Amino acid sequence: MKTIKNKNIAIVGGGPGGLTLARILQMNGANVKVYERDLNREVRVQGATLDLHEESGLKALEVAGLMDAFNANYRPGADKLRVVDKYANIVLDEHGADGGSYNRPEIDRGPLRKILLDSLQPDTVVWDSQFVSLSEQDGVIQLEFKNGSTAWVDIVIAADGANSRIRPYITPIKPFYAGVSVIEGAVYNSEKASPRIHELLNEGKIFAMGDEKTLIVSSKGDGSLVFYAGIKSPESWLQDSGIDFKDKGQVFAWFKQEFTDWGDIWDELFENAEPIFIPRPQYCMPLDQGWEALPNLTMLGDAAHLMPPYAGEGVNMAMLDALELAECLLSDDFADAHDAISAYEKQMRVRASETAAMTLDQTDSLHSADGLKNLVAMFDPEE
Repeated sequence: MKTIKNKNIAIVGGGPGGLTLARILQMNGANVKVYERDLNREVRVQGATLDLHEESGLKALEVAGLMDAFNANYRPGADKLRVVDKYANIVLDEHGADGGSYNRPEIDRGPLRKILLDSLQPDTVVWDSQFVSLSEQDGVIQLEFKNGSTAWVDIVIAADGANSRIRPYITPIKPFYAGVSVIEGAVYNSEKASPRIHELLNEGKIFAMGDEKTLIVSSKGDGSLVFYAGIKSPESWLQDSGIDFKDKGQVFAWFKQEFTDWGDIWDELFENAEPIFIPRPQYCMPLDQGWEALPNLTMLGDAAHLMPPYAGEGVNMAMLDALELAECLLSDDFADAHDAISAYEKQMRVRASETAAMTLDQTDSLHSADGLKNLVAMFDPEE
């Protein structure tokens, strides 16, 4: 680890990618801090359950020495999947991995975050640290945070997600709109609040397709569910809609108008959801993006290669980025951190481009007139 010996490393962002990187670097004696904008670790973790892949997310956890903790916290059977039509008729019933063996096991975001946080040395994460700006002086970077604090460090890794504030210091390249917008909602205590959906969900996932639209529902270990309604729309749709996403009545009215002729079973989701919905226009970084590597600044995960979620690769890619960046920074094959960062970024961009191309194809396929047939064919090629 000669390239980072005696260097202070700052990771901005405490998601799975940033925390995985911190864990692997710390295991190998690096000086690392994670600056996270959340006020503390008790913040409720949003989003659906995650399926981790053997070649990426699980591989990173294995190198991080955390597979025992993962095995104690993943949700057996949560990889069950039901593909249904817009009336909730089951078209395909996938029962997940056989016999307890798995290659894409599901874990909720909260437990995964806890596993990673618990693996770090005390005070590694500096909470309430929302990044504002950085400046460089004599090769040392000063980070400034919204709470007024500052930090002087030698290397900065942006792990601050889709709307990364550090990425512009690396490249001006911006993402493009992928043609689909998603409305995210959550229902707590789904067994009582939305019993028909809860039964159909069967502690797994539902993919509903029809009319070039998607509705994806995912169970969580705390008895809640999250759902994502996806539509093809212009990029300006969110601004043009005039919807107040804190007003459940307005969002439900939009759903009934947009998902005309869908079965009334889906009304349970919108009628019983938490009052705040999250609109998520889907963006993707250009597949041919490139930039000159910097000697002390790089990025991983969505900050580096944002893409839609329809291939389930986001968290897996971020964790694999963390593993590969750590391997480069810890390797003695490079003369300095600049060479290590350059090598990491080259392989990361190639891998991300291939995955993003596949993701865009899948996004278009699911939101096409044949979306239901296309999804069934993915799981059952003989159909």
